[in-house]
Parts: sequence; C-alpha cells; structure tokens
Amino acid sequence: MNKDNGAKIIFYDGNCLLCNRSVEFIIRRDPDKQFRFSHLQSDYAQRLLDDRSLDKSNHPDSIVLYEKGSLYFKSTAALRIARHLSGLWPILYIFVLIPAFLRDGLYDFIARHRYRWFGEVKSCRLVDQAMKDRFII
Repeated sequence: MNKDNGAKIIFYDGNCLLCNRSVEFIIRRDPDKQFRFSHLQSDYAQRLLDDRSLDKSNHPDSIVLYEKGSLYFKSTAALRIARHLSGLWPILYIFVLIPAFLRDGLYDFIARHRYRWFGEVKSCRLVDQAMKDRFII
C-alpha cells in the first residue's frame, strides 16, 4: 500500500446507483485526474481497510476517501472530495465547520435509503479504456 501514500482514492459502494453516479460526477469535475476509484467490495479496498485495523463488522458501506495515508468517512469524505473539484464545488467545504455528528446524521439518512430512492446496480461497472487507469480493481 505504500505506493498510494500520495494518492487520493475514493472507495464507493459498487452496488449503489447513487454512488456510481457520484463517481461519474467527480470524474467530470476532476480534470487533473487527482482521484482514483475502487469499489468497497474489491479485494483492494478490503485489504486497505483491514491494514488500517478497522473492525470488519464496522467496515463502511458508502464512501471512504483515502488521502495522504489517512481515511475519511461519510460527510467528511464528501466535503474533502468537493474541495478538490473544479467549479464552485470547493465552496461546500465550509460545511466542515458543522460538527460531524450533525453532518453524518443527514448523510446516514440518505445512505440508509439510497437503494430504495436511487436504485441498485446489478452488475459491475464497465470501465472504458480512457478511464481504466482511474480505477483500482
């Protein structure tokens, strides 16, 4: 895992349509290709999370940002991602001033209902050749 210490890797729920659409949204607003992506169900993600001594029963199920050797979860991950995107999205980072337990309450509510509201992906995302280097399997 040492080779990724400077990387920004977004781990997302590969079965969640909202999460997959969020990845597409980020890719369109990441012209410098700062982010790489891997779904949480991948062996790579599981190894990284296990290496960080996270309790397996408490593994995240929606979004994780791995940045400069640290892991960020839920709304903190989303805000840290937003601050690196093109356009006005970095302005959202100001919400980091709101305590995480409040931000994560809203995040958890959406995460709990994401399959019902947005749908579920039944097969793995197909990555075209132009995007292949952005995804870690």
